Amino acid sequence: MQTLDRVRQTITRYRLAAPETRAVAAVSGGSDSVALVHLLKELHTLGSLQLVALAHFNHRLRATADADEQFCARLGAALGLPLIVDREDVGARARRERRSIESAAHDARHEFFARSVVAAGADVVALGHTKDDQAETLLLRLIRGTGSAGLSAMHPRVGLVIRPLLDCRRDELKAYLASRKIAFVHDESNEDVSIPRNKVRAQLLPLLEQQFNPSIVDVLADEAELAREQCTYLNAVCDEVWPTIVREDGLAKHLNAPALAALPMALARHLVHRAMTAVSRGRSVGFWHVQQVLDLAGPLRPHGQPFDAPGQRVERTGSDVVLRGRVPGSRGRISWAGVPRSPVQCPLPVPGEVEVSDMGCLVSAEMASSDIAREIPRTPQVAIVRRDSLVDELLVRSRRPGDRFRPIGLGGWKKLQDFFVDRKVARGERDRVPLVVDGRGRIVWVAGYALDEAFRVTDATQPVVVFRVKAVGGSI
Repeated sequence: MQTLDRVRQTITRYRLAAPETRAVAAVSGGSDSVALVHLLKELHTLGSLQLVALAHFNHRLRATADADEQFCARLGAALGLPLIVDREDVGARARRERRSIESAAHDARHEFFARSVVAAGADVVALGHTKDDQAETLLLRLIRGTGSAGLSAMHPRVGLVIRPLLDCRRDELKAYLASRKIAFVHDESNEDVSIPRNKVRAQLLPLLEQQFNPSIVDVLADEAELAREQCTYLNAVCDEVWPTIVREDGLAKHLNAPALAALPMALARHLVHRAMTAVSRGRSVGFWHVQQVLDLAGPLRPHGQPFDAPGQRVERTGSDVVLRGRVPGSRGRISWAGVPRSPVQCPLPVPGEVEVSDMGCLVSAEMASSDIAREIPRTPQVAIVRRDSLVDELLVRSRRPGDRFRPIGLGGWKKLQDFFVDRKVARGERDRVPLVVDGRGRIVWVAGYALDEAFRVTDATQPVVVFRVKAVGGSI
């Protein structure tokens, strides 16, 4: 099949353009992008689409960057097409934003592409990615770790971006240029094998071709398409369940843990990866990050420790797992101390129980005789207090500034904050420790940790109240 026919077939197959579609061609000056321009110009002449402009982004990363820009200007002039140009010191941007040059360059380019479409009054911007680029992308993502979304590699169309050359090999495009004596520039940075993509291109793919499968590029491109189809299906199912599981609140996404845990694992992983990627602001989310969220959503982890993931903080708050994104422009680790929390306060009947969903637990109270109390196993989740020491109605609440009590065995008053520090209770966990408080506001029990001295049973014959705390869905 001729190269032009292959490109036209790709455009038709993936519905990338129609005769009325106005397209901008992104051109770097390299062989792939120059071939893209000439192929689209031929399709323009045939009436398959409308090529209205070229777009060149100068990354200012190489000594020859300005020469490449001038080459693209001459190419546009020779074809009678305007050239839209923009420049940015991508290296400085990467340092400023504390990210890789590759990531910063990608974002800078795509921001420019969006501006180019507007400037040209176009509908799409065409990029010159080939089947070889597709294979390299899949291998890179596989090496780094990814799911079906990552294995689908580059899509033929994403928003304004189309990739008409995805079914073409790089050598095929060079042969197309050579047959027409069309010049292009050589990017010497492609020879730097310290760059992962270049190393895959120069070393890994040739090894796979020579020693394992001479058609490895085609095989990998086919695998990417299969993964893309599976990902498309999962996205459709994910769209259906998303409103029942995900609640958005500013920079945060709240995932309903019980509903998430009830999903088939493949769908749960896909939904979590999608939610975390949306919060991460472009940072890569891997398998382990998703697994940590799934673990935190499980019934055995209602008080799991918060953790940092790419571009976000993850915590369990009651029946939700919360993905809390950083404020745009902020740097460093996300400050947990500055995250506001709503106070919790619930009446606790005696006898009776109360489920405190924001804390992910259930607290119960029952009256018992001293004989029965002696048979109850002593664990941190159980507290036994004198019935006559309790005044008025009981409450279960979260901590407040200035809280203090007299832990048994410590011989005096202790600030609750200091108590938590001494017991090495993680800062993110302290607001989720339920406090049983009597009608005078006195802390009776720091659930799971300590009883106040004033409520200690001092006589084996005294009637008592038995408090218990358990995770919602758990048992003691």
